[in-house]
Amino acid sequence: MISLTSPVETRAHGWPAGAKLGALCVATLLLFRVEEPGWQAAFCAGMLVLYALPGQAFLKTGLGRLWMLWPFVALILLWHVLTRDAEAGLVIVLRMITAVGLANLVTMTTKLSDMMAVVRWLATPLRRFGVRTRSLELAVALVVRFTPVLAAKGQMLSLAWRARSRRRAGWRIVMPFTVLAIDDAEHVAEALRARGGL
Repeated sequence: MISLTSPVETRAHGWPAGAKLGALCVATLLLFRVEEPGWQAAFCAGMLVLYALPGQAFLKTGLGRLWMLWPFVALILLWHVLTRDAEAGLVIVLRMITAVGLANLVTMTTKLSDMMAVVRWLATPLRRFGVRTRSLELAVALVVRFTPVLAAKGQMLSLAWRARSRRRAGWRIVMPFTVLAIDDAEHVAEALRARGGL
């Protein structure tokens, strides 16, 4: 999941978080059971239709979040073309785009607090075995919240590089991006400690 809640209100915003997450799990299982490129293309087209239904603004925001997948798409397709198995590469790429797109759709139409309530309910049986589920809930919340934040910082680093050099940033921003991620992690850890920790 790579997005925060969408500012565009849709019908899906009122649906129960548990139902949406359950439907996402079923859809993902179906995606991995089907191997035919035609069906994968149809699933991907269906996912795009779901983005288009709430309007152009929602579609533009959703596609913008999916754009960050292009390096993985290019790498997977290149590898499978070189190994002469382009059809398998196409299936993998379509499956990845559809799965991430559907997950992103859920996070765009679901409040983080509602998703955490579902995680808390699912983790309830673990408490009988002495597992502290609060840590699990916080970990899920942090992943959902900070993935788009880190993606935005990566884009800013890339833009800063382009402003200073004609060469593409590529691997050169990996180190500063890593430092930024570690710095953010330290700030979050300090904030958690200041509030009593876990």
